[in-house]
Amino acid sequence: MLAIISAGIAPGLALLSYFYLKDEYETEPISVVLKTFIFGAVLVLPIMFIQYVMQEEQVLQGAFLNSFLTTSFLEEYFKWFVLYFTIFQHVEFDEHYDGIVYGTAVSLGFATAENILYLVANGVQDAFARAVLPVSSHALFGVVMGYYLGKGKFFGKSSRRKWLAYSLFIPILLHGMYDYILRSIDNWMVLMIPFMIFLWALGLWKVKKAKKTKPPISDFYTPS
Repeated sequence: MLAIISAGIAPGLALLSYFYLKDEYETEPISVVLKTFIFGAVLVLPIMFIQYVMQEEQVLQGAFLNSFLTTSFLEEYFKWFVLYFTIFQHVEFDEHYDGIVYGTAVSLGFATAENILYLVANGVQDAFARAVLPVSSHALFGVVMGYYLGKGKFFGKSSRRKWLAYSLFIPILLHGMYDYILRSIDNWMVLMIPFMIFLWALGLWKVKKAKKTKPPISDFYTPS
């Protein structure tokens, strides 16, 4: 059991450390990052329960609806909800890249808890594949979500709603595409490999842009 839990936790913590240490200006308090990680982990059981009920009641059947609504929308919406209502106005969220740190924290908290449950049920032999695909994909959805949350907080008050919408719906779209490839294509690796390369390229590009960007003082978000 210790081996399973270690294998379940290790990829999430490794990826979180990677994105956390990319912050070159002022690293976020570890306590706040870990709280966000835990919030993400807590989401797993209620979301799994909702998905189980929807499956049993045969709500939103079919690969497309299951991928984009039952899985992608539910998971990304609740992660976004946690970020928006606990982190967006937090005093420690004081630069653009911080959105990526907190976005990956909540996403990897969710992915880590989900990963542990999966490995407990199915065995440690799938640990590497889980680390490469679902855990890393959740991290990259979090990068994109956090990038646009940072845009919404610090840039263009007149366009804040647009950036916040991007922070929710682009991760939903990417997550839905990921799940749809797994559910609907027999030889799914043929598309999954280029999709994951694209996802990593997109995520690292967002990281690079966020690290280089400093918002004008007049655009800083002031809590009401």
